[in-house]
Amino acid sequence: MSDPLRPRASLRTAVVWDVLKDALERRVKAAGRDALDVLDTGGGSGNFAVPVARLGHRVTVVDPSPNALFALERRAAEAGVADRVRAVQGDVHGLFDVVERGGYDTVLCHGVLEYVDDPAEGIRNAVDALRPAGTLSLLAAGLGGAVLARALAGHFTEAHKALTDPAGRWGEGDPMPRRFTADQLTELIASTGLEVGSVHGVRVFADLVPGVLVDTEPGAMDALLKLEAAAAEQPAFHSVATQLHVLAERD
Repeated sequence: MSDPLRPRASLRTAVVWDVLKDALERRVKAAGRDALDVLDTGGGSGNFAVPVARLGHRVTVVDPSPNALFALERRAAEAGVADRVRAVQGDVHGLFDVVERGGYDTVLCHGVLEYVDDPAEGIRNAVDALRPAGTLSLLAAGLGGAVLARALAGHFTEAHKALTDPAGRWGEGDPMPRRFTADQLTELIASTGLEVGSVHGVRVFADLVPGVLVDTEPGAMDALLKLEAAAAEQPAFHSVATQLHVLAERD
């Protein structure tokens, strides 16, 4: 049965949401409070922020796009959580121009490091926003998934380019500025002093399976969700995932 609080487009977000929801529950118990202060950097229109607010937490979303923040406010109002969602225009590099340093129990940094000029600085700022005990949820584009996708599409030269390019890009037309391996992400986090708790591969199969099969084959969606969840925890599949999710904590 689907979780009514799970963000939409569940095939793309189910693994991350399940890990994040468990982490929030653990942080609630550790903090001894019913509601946490959550910062969502680059949170856009609220794919995660609104479901997190529906769990009862207070969420501050920092994003450079006023259009995305407008959509966030509309979505929060429709979900009945407008009083628990705050929209702030800004970015991770200038984070402490708009939010408090050390003021959050949990920080989400999803889809941010691919686009910033200095990923190490972006991570440091996200970590510095945490309270002395806190959780970081990091989601970034995976190198292996892009290489595999280009190769399976018959673009072998582009696949090789992505594999050997320092930024993991397959060419000038690549819309993604940067991709990462699991080792690169864990090293970035470890350099801040946080302890990596788990690494999950996201969209290991979902982007490779024809949509018509998932939409028309009875039970295919649920079966694929279960497969994604099982593969996400296996290190062998991290190297071919479209995205990588890293959970790190400071206790």
